[in-house]
This record gives sequence, structure tokens and C-alpha cells, in this order.
Amino acid sequence: MKRVEYPNVGIPEVLKEIWRGLKPQWGLFTLTGVTFFAAAVIGAVVVPLYYKDFFDVLTVAPDRNIAVPALIAIVVAVGMLNAMRWALRRIGDFSIATMEADTMARLRQRAFEYLIRHSHSFFTSSFTGTLIQRVNRFARSLERLVDTLMFNLIPLVVTVVAAIVVTWHTERILAYVIIGWIAVFFLVNLIFSIWRVKYNIKVSEADSKTTGVLADIITNQNAVQLFAAYPDETERFRDVTHAQAKITKFTWHITNIFDGVQAALIFAAEFLIFYFAIQLWAENGITAGTFVLVQVYVIALTTQLWDFGRIIRTLYEIYADSKEMVEILELPHEIQDAPGARTLSVPRGAIVFDRVTFSFDGEERKVLDDVTLSIPGGQKVALVGPSGAGKTTFIRLLLRLFNVELGSISVDGQNIQEVTLESLHKNISMVPQDPVLFHRTLLENIRFGRPDATDEEVKHAAKLAHCDEFIEGLPEKYETYVGERGVKLSGGERQRVAIARAILKNAPILILDEATSSLDSRSEFLIQDALDSLMKGKTAILVAHRLSTIRKMDRIIVVNGGVIEEDGSHEELLKNHESLYRKLWELQAGGFILEREGGE
Repeated sequence: MKRVEYPNVGIPEVLKEIWRGLKPQWGLFTLTGVTFFAAAVIGAVVVPLYYKDFFDVLTVAPDRNIAVPALIAIVVAVGMLNAMRWALRRIGDFSIATMEADTMARLRQRAFEYLIRHSHSFFTSSFTGTLIQRVNRFARSLERLVDTLMFNLIPLVVTVVAAIVVTWHTERILAYVIIGWIAVFFLVNLIFSIWRVKYNIKVSEADSKTTGVLADIITNQNAVQLFAAYPDETERFRDVTHAQAKITKFTWHITNIFDGVQAALIFAAEFLIFYFAIQLWAENGITAGTFVLVQVYVIALTTQLWDFGRIIRTLYEIYADSKEMVEILELPHEIQDAPGARTLSVPRGAIVFDRVTFSFDGEERKVLDDVTLSIPGGQKVALVGPSGAGKTTFIRLLLRLFNVELGSISVDGQNIQEVTLESLHKNISMVPQDPVLFHRTLLENIRFGRPDATDEEVKHAAKLAHCDEFIEGLPEKYETYVGERGVKLSGGERQRVAIARAILKNAPILILDEATSSLDSRSEFLIQDALDSLMKGKTAILVAHRLSTIRKMDRIIVVNGGVIEEDGSHEELLKNHESLYRKLWELQAGGFILEREGGE
């Protein structure tokens, strides 16, 4: 399989996807912005002007009896303004919490709904842990973005504009110094943040890789244990974590260096502003109240501008974190419904492979080469052959997990590439060789075959698949959780659950991929009866290596090297002494017959 080639994603594509999640709550987002803006204006513009008046009255008033009422009036006004500011921020805090939680849920849903519809090859080429990390970081990036806008960017803009406007009308030389300070600070931060973004992306990639390797090793913990591979896997994980630490330390170090540059700029600006303010005050150019006002703005600007560098870096980190998920959202689904796709109708279940050719991307070897095969509705067909012959590819192409390269596949005369994937999959029941279950109860896992089934119907299917034999022995019976991927059950028990699902689904086409390979002789004998009943009236395709399980099939197709070598019943194929099937049978039959007889 070739690795997934993601499209190039920029800031506009990231913002478009975030906006898609935010749009349903645009009104609440606007309300949040208005409340935070109003609170910032009160705190950064209006209240400092009252403090200016306070100190002017305090230093200029000739009589304290006159000054006291004026000072009290100013304090009361400031108190009322702060009460308004408090109320606005509380409204903003509650609205931002509601809006962020709901929007993050929508982003996760959007990411999941698109991700889960990618092709089989996409998932076989991707780490599960990495995909999970991408979904979660994408949702969290919305929280970081909105928090940065509301808590940092809005106060910064209001403070900067207020400082410039007020000092411009009070003493322009102070306004010039502030404008120069802000311009240099913004420019230096912008250049640094743009230069640093490539390292932010590398940090996100390293984090995703570490998560992917960790998930892969933990998923295969049993193999690590049985092969005594702890040292090797520890070394593998150590390598990726060291690589992540290396790029993380580099970005942190350059950030620390830049923080030092920022601090130097702030100290220089503070010195210049206070130097000119002292000179103006000494010449009676400004009042004590104006001096205090300038000091308030300098302190506020020092805090806000220090945050500006972090705001820019945070925005680029948000882009880096979102970019990986947006790449998946921008990647077209490899397997999808054709325009105007119809719903598949399966009255008979006839399947036709018409000159089908298929090879995996980047491989010259054809897995199937010009294969033509017709299976009448209701026929029971077995696919046999050596490993790698192409049997599983037959099944995957019929299920449209891959698209055919040349030729076509039809069900009851309908090209499967011209019908909806959902209707195709609803009409096919699949029992895989190694069933993977959800970490849910046995009842839920079996009901997965038909979600609207009643508990009685689920239990009846379980009984037909002989699941009830082991379920009744469990303390919580059908309410027993099976563990991640069904690890709490044996291989045979998982296969019985998969068979119960297929019985419950009751689709007209049935695929059995080594469906009894993990069963002991007794269980296989019991389940064979259930499968015989299940296959009645259905088109059944059975992929098998154990030839003892296919003697009753209507027809046996022998696949080898991507082509059909033989086609006939069990008896017909055995008559040909040069037959590949006969050779396989002679290798297996004796042992299996004895095993079956012992089981019977």
C-alpha cells in the first residue's frame, strides 16, 4: 500500500473548517465578542479617564471640602462602571463556555463523520492513535482560538487604540513614542512567528508520531510479551520520544531567546515614555492626572504587548494543530458513491465478475487478472487456493473496499459502482476470519448486525450461533463487556458472535471468510448446522483453507496467481488427477475427516 498523500492545506482552509463548526452558533459568538469588547472598553478606556480626573482633583483642588464630594462622585462612578464590567464578563464567560463546548462537539462530529468514511486502504496506511490525536487536537484548537480572541486579542486591540487616541489628544509626543513602540513590537513578533510556524508544524507531527507509535505498541502488547520484545519496543518508543523532545526543546529555546528580546524592547519603551512624561510634567505640559493615566497605559500595554507575542505564536500553533485534521477533511474519499447512485435491489443475489483486473497502487503484479465469474442467485460457492492467490481480494472488491481497475462487478445486473455503498453493504453479511468487536456488551455487539432488533431476536440469533453456550456461563451474561477489540473472548467465541451478527442481519448475500477457522471440532460441527440454515435461500461465498468445510458447497472456485484455474463441484474436481484442488485435498482431507469423525 502506498502512504497517504495529503493535500496542501493553508490558513484559509483551516479557518473554513473551523467556521463550519462555529456557524450554527454565530449569534452566541457575536454576543460573546460584544460583551468582552464592552468590558475591555470600560476597563481600558473609561475607568482610566476617571482615575485621571481623580488625581487632577486631588492635586489641583484648592479646598478639601470642595474636593471630597468630587472625589466620592468619581469613586462611585468607577464602582458602577466596574459593576457593569463584572456583569458583562459574567455574561461573556457563560456564553463562551456554552458556545465552545457545543462547537467542539460539532467539530469532533464533523471530523469523525468524514474520517470514518475514508477507504479501507486509508486506514491500513494510518496509525489509529495518530488519527485519534488529530481529531482531538482539531476540536481543542477551536477552544484555544476563541479563548485567544476573547481573553487576549480584544483587550489588546482596545488597550492599544485607547492608549494612542487618549495620548494623541493629551500630548502627541507620548502618542508618537507609543506608536513607535507598538509598531516595532508587532513587526518583530510577526516576523518571528512566521519564521517559527514550520517548527510548530514539526512539533505537531512529532506529537502525532509519538501517539501513533504508543497506540501501535499498546495494541500489540500481547505480541510484545510473547516475543520478549520489551527492549526493542522500549527502544523504538524511546527513539520517537527523544525526537519529539529534541524539536520541542529547540522551539522552547528559541521562544525563550525571543522573550528576552521582547523584554528589552519593553524596558526601552517604558524608559522613553516615562522620560518624556517627566519632562512634560516638569514644564507643566501635563497634569499629575495625565501622568498617572500614562502610567496606567504603560503598565497595561506592557502586559498586553507581552501577550501579543504569545497570541501570534498561539495562532500559528492552532494552525499547526488543526492542519493535520483539515488535511484529512480536504482529502477526497477514495471510495464514494457515484453521482446519482441508486439504491441496490437484490431480489435474487446473482453476482457477476466481468473481466475484472486489480492491482494495488504502486505494484506491477496483478492481484486479479482479467477474471470473469458468474454466480447465480442462491448458489453456494467456495473460494479456495494458496495464500496470496487473490481470494480475499475477490471479497474486498465485491464489498467495494477497493475499486476495480478494469472490468466490472454487478449484483442482479446492477454495477456496484453505480449503487450507494450503504445499500450494497446492507445487502451483504460478512463473517470475517478474525472478527473485531466493540468494547460494548455482548447484547450490543450482536445487535450491531441489525440495530432495530429486539432483545429476543438478538438472543435467538445468539442461540442459533451457539453463543448462548458460553454467554450463559458468564456472571453478567448478555450484559458482559467484551473488552477492547473483544479481547476478553476467545477467538472461537468472537467468531460465534460474528456469526450471530450475520444471522441477525439476514442479508441476501453472505460472505464467510474462514468463518469456522478458530473453532474446535465440536463447536465447528454445531455451528455448521447454523451456517447451513443461514445459507438457505442466500447467495453464499465461502473463503476456506480447511477444505473439509466446503464439501457441501454447490461449486468450488480454485484461484491461483490472480486467475481462476478450476471451477466445479467437490466430486468433479477430485476426478482430475492433475487438479490443484485434488492436491490440496489429499494434503488435508485425511486429517480433517478423522477430526470431523471424532467430533461427530
